[in-house]
Order: sequence, then C-alpha cells, then structure tokens
Amino acid sequence: MKTKTIIFALAMGLVSNLSVNASEIVAATLILEAGGEYATGSMEAVNEVIRNRAAKRKLTTRQVCLQRKQFSCWNSGRIDQLLAKAKRHPRFNEALAIVNGTATNYTGGADHYHADYCNPYWASSLKKTCVIGKHLFYK
Repeated sequence: MKTKTIIFALAMGLVSNLSVNASEIVAATLILEAGGEYATGSMEAVNEVIRNRAAKRKLTTRQVCLQRKQFSCWNSGRIDQLLAKAKRHPRFNEALAIVNGTATNYTGGADHYHADYCNPYWASSLKKTCVIGKHLFYK
C-alpha cells in the first residue's frame, strides 16, 4: 500500500495486519461483493473490474480494493474482521483461484459496476457493457 493509504487505514482503525497479501484482499472483495451470486462469471467480473481499475489508475489491485468508497464491502468496519469473514465463506478458495488464475473478459473491459437495485450518479455517463447476475457493468 502507498504510505497515504496506510496512514489512512491506521488512523481509521481499518486494518491491524498490513502483511495481508493482495490476493487475499482481492479474493475477499470478490466474496463480499459477489460471493452470494452464482451466475456464471459473477466473481470473475468483479475481479476484471479490479484489474482494469488497477491498470487504468496505475495502482496495485490491493490499493484499488481498499480505496475509499470504491467497493462498498470495505466502507465500514475493520478490514481484518471483514477479511476473516470472507475467509470463512465456503467459496473463498474459488475466489482465490479466480484472483490467481488467468484473466477473463466477461465484462468487455468494464471498470465500474453496481447492483441492479441502485442507480449511482455516474452510471449515465458510462457505457453499459453487460449484466451478470444482479450487477450491471460499465466502462
């Protein structure tokens, strides 16, 4: 993590174990955002968004996941507690395999998404690329 992100995380009490590797943070993000969805490509699509943002923003995947207000699953609570919750999920190993596996392209290059029950302000300014399960993807 960059120094500014580490300082923010420590100041906010969001993380106590800074040694958690990027794969675990990304896998936890997949679980917390889409682990309850079973549509083909659900977790892969979230992983694609993370990878696409990382490339576009010149950040690590870990930095992208933990950026303020980027993935609602991290917006409240302690990162170490949320990570522990994700690790207990029955699909955590599947999420790790997605993170460490070959890149996919279910979303056509999307770098944004939202659940179908909300309408974020930014959605109308982007091109919708697909719908997977309960998520709409954009670039």
